[in-house]
Amino acid sequence: VQLQASGGGVVQAGESLRLSCVASGRTLRGAAVGWFRQAPGKEREFVAASTRTGGGTLYSNSVKGRFTFSRDNAKNTVYLQMNNLKPEDTAVYYCAADGSIISSSLSNEGAWDYWGQGTQVTVSS
Repeated sequence: VQLQASGGGVVQAGESLRLSCVASGRTLRGAAVGWFRQAPGKEREFVAASTRTGGGTLYSNSVKGRFTFSRDNAKNTVYLQMNNLKPEDTAVYYCAADGSIISSSLSNEGAWDYWGQGTQVTVSS
Protein backbone atom coordinates (compact mmCIF):
# COMPACT_ATOMS: atom_id res chain seq x y z
CA VAL A 1 0.00 0.00 0.00
CA GLN A 2 1.20 3.51 -0.79
CA LEU A 3 0.30 6.40 1.47
CA GLN A 4 0.31 10.05 0.47
CA ALA A 5 0.06 12.66 3.21
CA SER A 6 -0.81 16.26 2.47
CA GLY A 7 -2.31 19.37 4.00
CA GLY A 8 0.62 20.71 5.95
CA GLY A 9 1.52 24.36 5.97
CA VAL A 10 2.55 27.38 7.99
CA VAL A 11 0.00 28.77 10.43
CA GLN A 12 -0.08 30.91 13.53
CA ALA A 13 -0.74 29.60 16.99
CA GLY A 14 -4.44 29.03 17.58
CA GLU A 15 -5.21 28.33 13.94
CA SER A 16 -6.24 25.03 12.35
CA LEU A 17 -5.08 22.64 9.66
CA ARG A 18 -6.49 19.42 8.26
CA LEU A 19 -4.09 16.75 7.13
CA SER A 20 -5.12 14.08 4.65
CA CYS A 21 -3.65 10.68 3.97
CA VAL A 22 -4.73 8.92 0.79
CA ALA A 23 -4.02 5.25 0.29
CA SER A 24 -3.52 3.43 -2.99
CA GLY A 25 -2.83 -0.18 -3.73
CA ARG A 26 -5.25 -1.55 -1.16
CA THR A 27 -8.28 -0.46 0.77
CA LEU A 28 -7.89 1.03 4.21
CA ARG A 29 -11.05 -0.73 5.28
CA GLY A 30 -10.04 -3.21 7.93
CA ALA A 31 -6.63 -1.58 8.44
CA ALA A 32 -5.45 0.50 11.33
CA VAL A 33 -4.26 3.96 10.33
CA GLY A 34 -2.19 6.28 12.43
CA TRP A 35 -0.47 9.63 12.52
CA PHE A 36 2.99 10.23 13.92
CA ARG A 37 5.14 13.35 13.92
CA GLN A 38 8.81 14.20 14.15
CA ALA A 39 10.06 17.57 15.29
CA PRO A 40 13.59 18.75 14.46
CA GLY A 41 16.13 17.01 16.63
CA LYS A 42 13.55 14.72 18.20
CA GLU A 43 12.40 11.17 17.70
CA ARG A 44 9.20 10.40 15.87
CA GLU A 45 6.26 10.31 18.26
CA PHE A 46 2.74 8.96 18.19
CA VAL A 47 -0.11 11.41 17.59
CA ALA A 48 -3.33 9.48 16.90
CA ALA A 49 -4.56 6.23 15.42
CA SER A 50 -7.72 4.39 14.54
CA THR A 51 -8.10 0.68 15.19
CA ARG A 52 -8.54 -1.82 12.38
CA THR A 53 -12.27 -1.88 12.88
CA GLY A 54 -12.45 1.89 12.99
CA GLY A 55 -14.40 1.60 16.19
CA GLY A 56 -11.82 3.15 18.43
CA THR A 57 -9.38 6.05 18.24
CA LEU A 58 -6.34 6.66 20.40
CA TYR A 59 -4.77 10.08 20.91
CA SER A 60 -1.59 11.17 22.58
CA ASN A 61 -2.12 13.29 25.67
CA SER A 62 -0.46 16.25 23.98
CA VAL A 63 -3.13 16.49 21.26
CA LYS A 64 -6.20 15.09 22.99
CA GLY A 65 -9.06 17.55 22.79
CA ARG A 66 -7.45 19.52 19.95
CA PHE A 67 -6.92 16.94 17.19
CA THR A 68 -9.59 14.73 15.66
CA PHE A 69 -9.02 11.64 13.55
CA SER A 70 -11.56 10.64 10.93
CA ARG A 71 -11.93 8.18 8.06
CA ASP A 72 -13.66 8.28 4.69
CA ASN A 73 -13.58 4.69 3.48
CA ALA A 74 -15.25 5.61 0.20
CA LYS A 75 -12.29 7.87 -0.62
CA ASN A 76 -9.73 5.55 1.00
CA THR A 77 -8.61 8.56 2.96
CA VAL A 78 -8.09 9.46 6.59
CA TYR A 79 -7.88 12.92 8.05
CA LEU A 80 -6.36 14.62 11.05
CA GLN A 81 -8.17 17.80 11.97
CA MET A 82 -5.82 19.91 14.06
CA ASN A 83 -7.34 22.80 16.00
CA ASN A 84 -5.81 25.32 18.37
CA LEU A 85 -2.36 24.58 17.05
CA LYS A 86 0.63 25.38 19.21
CA PRO A 87 4.27 26.04 18.30
CA GLU A 88 5.17 22.71 19.87
CA ASP A 89 3.03 21.00 17.23
CA THR A 90 5.61 22.00 14.62
CA ALA A 91 6.87 18.79 13.00
CA VAL A 92 6.75 16.61 9.95
CA TYR A 93 3.58 14.56 10.17
CA TYR A 94 3.51 11.01 8.82
CA CYS A 95 0.61 8.65 8.27
CA ALA A 96 1.00 4.93 8.72
CA ALA A 97 -1.15 1.91 8.02
CA ASP A 98 -1.16 -1.72 9.03
CA GLY A 99 -3.60 -4.52 8.42
CA SER A 100 -2.63 -6.66 11.39
CA ILE A 101 -1.49 -4.35 14.19
CA ILE A 102 -3.16 -4.94 17.53
CA SER A 103 -4.75 -2.13 19.49
CA SER A 104 -2.18 -2.25 22.27
CA SER A 105 0.58 -1.49 19.74
CA LEU A 106 -0.98 1.49 18.01
CA SER A 107 1.37 3.98 19.67
CA ASN A 108 4.44 1.87 18.87
CA GLU A 109 6.18 3.29 15.79
CA GLY A 110 7.96 0.01 15.10
CA ALA A 111 4.72 -1.94 14.86
CA TRP A 112 3.51 -0.22 11.68
CA ASP A 113 4.26 -1.69 8.25
CA TYR A 114 3.44 1.11 5.81
CA TRP A 115 4.41 4.78 5.95
CA GLY A 116 3.71 7.88 3.91
CA GLN A 117 6.30 10.49 3.01
CA GLY A 118 5.34 13.15 5.56
CA THR A 119 3.95 16.66 5.40
CA GLN A 120 5.45 19.67 7.20
CA VAL A 121 3.41 21.58 9.76
CA THR A 122 4.89 24.79 11.10
CA VAL A 123 3.16 26.79 13.82
CA SER A 124 4.47 30.24 14.62
CA SER A 125 3.87 32.00 17.90
